[in-house]
Amino acid sequence: MTMSEVAQMTVDFTREAERCRHELRVHCYRLLGSFDEAEDLVQETFLKAWRARDTFEGRSSFRAWLYRIATNACFDVIDRRPALAVAEGVPTADVPWLQPFPDALLDAEPDAEVVARETIELAFLAAVQHLPARQRAALVLRDVLGWPASETAALLEDTVPAVNSALQRARVTMRKHLPQRRADWSGEPNPREKAVVRKLVEATERCDMELMASALREDVTWTMPPQPERHSGRDAVMELCASVMVGPGAFGEWKVVRTWANRLPALANYARKPGEELFKPVALDVLRIEGDAIVEITTFPSDRFPLFGLPATL
Repeated sequence: MTMSEVAQMTVDFTREAERCRHELRVHCYRLLGSFDEAEDLVQETFLKAWRARDTFEGRSSFRAWLYRIATNACFDVIDRRPALAVAEGVPTADVPWLQPFPDALLDAEPDAEVVARETIELAFLAAVQHLPARQRAALVLRDVLGWPASETAALLEDTVPAVNSALQRARVTMRKHLPQRRADWSGEPNPREKAVVRKLVEATERCDMELMASALREDVTWTMPPQPERHSGRDAVMELCASVMVGPGAFGEWKVVRTWANRLPALANYARKPGEELFKPVALDVLRIEGDAIVEITTFPSDRFPLFGLPATL
């Protein structure tokens, strides 16, 4: 093969692979729940595919071939992880590797299919993490991506009956873990949800505990991956908020920048201590709202701010 032919092969491979980058990243993210690991595995997928390019025989599409490599790479990660406790309604705190996915990146590719809220929301991702690897892949490939059973079986190198069986078991487990009112979710925030977000922003910036409490449902939960903490109930959540917003342990003044993660409203919180000039990053809160109240807050460390394009200081 001449140098020019090698160069053209490289160009063709890169072009075809890059067309799949976005969807492969979302696919790996759904399987793993970790944005950082999904990013790494897409790169690993491309490297493995390039090294094995001579073995691609065209029996499936190039896209399906990349999906097989990416899925198997995800299986390797899943196999190395500790098993999660099996219980109904397990909160996001029980998935220490869970990370948010910025909506800006979900929508970055102009030709990419719209990622539906119910297939990327944190509650869905946390539930998926409780499935064995092959059930997890069967669910994502069949129910989320809409692959036929035959193509899914080919990717997993299994039979159609085995894939259908894995899918049914996965669906049963998912029903145990997903919020009961999940079917009521809409693709866009409604006016009541927007009002709740505005109320929480105002309450935070004013350190108004009474107003903040009014934005929370009585059974609200607050989790903070990767920390194994779960605060349940409005009183417990308000006690935590008060510890950093009022009294001797207060962080100082607060400012909030609104953003979006996993098709949910998210708030980037900044605080300025007494005597300091700038507001510094504290944490990113992703909100799940039902009706006119917040039912779940998932807080992520401020190291996620750069990924969301958020300023280092205010």
